[in-house]
Order: sequence, then C-alpha cells, then structure tokens
Amino acid sequence: MIIFRYLTREILLTMAAVAGVLLLVIMGSRFIRYFTDAAEGEIPVSILGTLMLFHLPGFLELILPLAFFLGILLAYGQLYLNSEITVLVACGTSPNRLLQVSLVPATLVAVLVGLCSLWLTPAGALHNAVMLEEQRSQLDFSALAPGRFQDFGGGRTAYMESMSNDQSLMQGVFISERQRRRDGTPESTVTRATSGYQTVDPDTGSRFLVLADGERYSVDPGRFEAERLAFDTYAVRLSQADDMRELDSPEYASTAALFTDDSLRAKAQLQWRLGLPLMVFILTLLAMPLSRVNPRQGRFAKLLPAIFLHVAYLSLLLAALDAIGRGALPAAVGMWPIHGAFLALGLAMMAHAQRKGISG
Repeated sequence: MIIFRYLTREILLTMAAVAGVLLLVIMGSRFIRYFTDAAEGEIPVSILGTLMLFHLPGFLELILPLAFFLGILLAYGQLYLNSEITVLVACGTSPNRLLQVSLVPATLVAVLVGLCSLWLTPAGALHNAVMLEEQRSQLDFSALAPGRFQDFGGGRTAYMESMSNDQSLMQGVFISERQRRRDGTPESTVTRATSGYQTVDPDTGSRFLVLADGERYSVDPGRFEAERLAFDTYAVRLSQADDMRELDSPEYASTAALFTDDSLRAKAQLQWRLGLPLMVFILTLLAMPLSRVNPRQGRFAKLLPAIFLHVAYLSLLLAALDAIGRGALPAAVGMWPIHGAFLALGLAMMAHAQRKGISG
C-alpha cells in the first residue's frame, strides 16, 4: 500500500506539473487571440473570462492524456535513475504489478477526460459559439466605441460619434453596406442618421437597428449616379432568429443526441469522444516500457520518441475524424483500428520489456 501511494503520488504530481505548463501555453495563446479581437472592437472585453472558462474542458480533454503519458515517463524515468525500480523488482514487484498500480491513476484521468469529452466540451463549445455568433451577427453596443469604424458582419461597417450613458442610444450613426441584388449585381449603400437604437421584433425574434432622421445613398459600382432616400425612421435588420442554424453541427450536439444521429459527421464525432478516455489507457500501456531508461542515458532519453509516438497517435485520430465525416472512411470501421494498432504496439512493447528484464 505504501508503494502504491508513493508511485501514484509521483505520477500525479509530475502529470499536474506538465498539465499546468501545457495549459498555460495553450490558454495564453487563445487569450491573446481573443484579446486581439477585443482590441479591434469585434467582441467586448467583458466576455473574455467567460470564453476562456468554457474553453477549458476542450483544452483539458487533449492535455490530460498527454500530461499523464509524460507523467509516467518522467516519474518512472526518475525511479530508474535512482535505482528504485531495481529495488522494487528485487523485492518481488513484477512489471505487471507496476502496470496495475499505474492503471489506478489512469482510471481517474480517463474519467476526467470522459467527463470533458462526453459532456463539458460540447456544452462549452456550444455556449462560446452562440456567444461569438451573437457578437458577429449583431451590432452590440458593448463592443462599440465612439469614433471607431467596426465591421459587424454581412458586409457592414458601422461608426458612431457618441453613445448615451445608459448604452441604449447612439448619436451620429454611419453605416456602410456592400451587398448583392437578387440578380447578382453588386450594390453599395451608405446610411447616415442623427441617432439610432437597437430593438428585437417579439414576433420573429429578428434584431433591428432603428435609425432616426437621416439619409440613405445607394450606388452601383461603375455608374455615375446614386439613389438618395431621406427618412424620419429607418430599420436595418442586423440578425435573424434562424441565423443560428449552422450551430446544429455535431460538434456542438450532446453525446446522447449523437447516438440517435445517423449522419457521418455525427458518427465521427461520437467515435472521437468515446475514443479519448480509451486513449488514456493505451498511452499508459505505451508509457510503461518507454519509461525504462539506463541510468547513464538520463530520464529524458526516450522523451522525444515518446512525444512523436503520441503525436502520430493523435494525428491519425484527427485524420480519421475528418475522413469519416467526408465519407472517405467507413463509419463501421472508424477509428477503432487505430486504437487497436497502438494497443497491440503497447502489448508488444510490454512483452519485450518483460523478456528483456524490467531492471535492465
């Protein structure tokens, strides 16, 4: 029991350190991208924290298997360097016993990965997609700054001189639009208004920007004339209630919904989610023989080959995910041969390590 707690603690502590570094790098990169969008006025700064929080499960489902894989390599590698594995073997601890000990924290990690991949990640991805889609498809006053031109989708660019204190009324509004007519010819329009406010049609759910006391100019490229329309009140539709239909992608669907969806993309997404927890156990099997190092080699001797092995494993799964979604790979075959191949590789490496002797 003491040996079990000791080995488990070494693996989990090393895994936590590796996961922390990887998470910091990945989240930092994503935060910089979102912060750039916020600086350009595309999204409000107030939602950055929420976006990062709901992205966290998606990061963890990829980071935790790799961190646990490297945790076993580094923890056991250090034990080999200190000849502690040699002592354990001399005391009757077999390679199979070490594998059994490693499978206990592997089960904990697999449960966490499964919780993320099967539930938290799709829910978080849907939440962020809806939030970003709302910001891109509508003119959000919280994302606008007076005196700045901002693109808010649909070929529209908006500008305002000032805004009321309660953020409900814009003053000195300018909107430029580039669209196509029904016959396919391009059309450019410029709208100027003294004031404007945002409203939602309760019947259709569509969002409108209502402008007051202004003019609208319509120009066809290549022509030397324009149409002018003066108005007291003019409504510009910013988004429709059915603009979110593309968010019905299997990527955002719940796992329960994927079981009843017969589309190829849904089947690919389901196999991806189910395969991530399984990946943790297969990586554990691969890490055990790879962690065996000669004291003269150092604990990092097999780290680079191990990372290449993990990258190959993950890359093949991603390629299969895309191939199944496109119909290039039968869904009945799917990703399971990839898992099977790496499982067979792990078993072969374990058998070779046992024949050679775990303590070298």
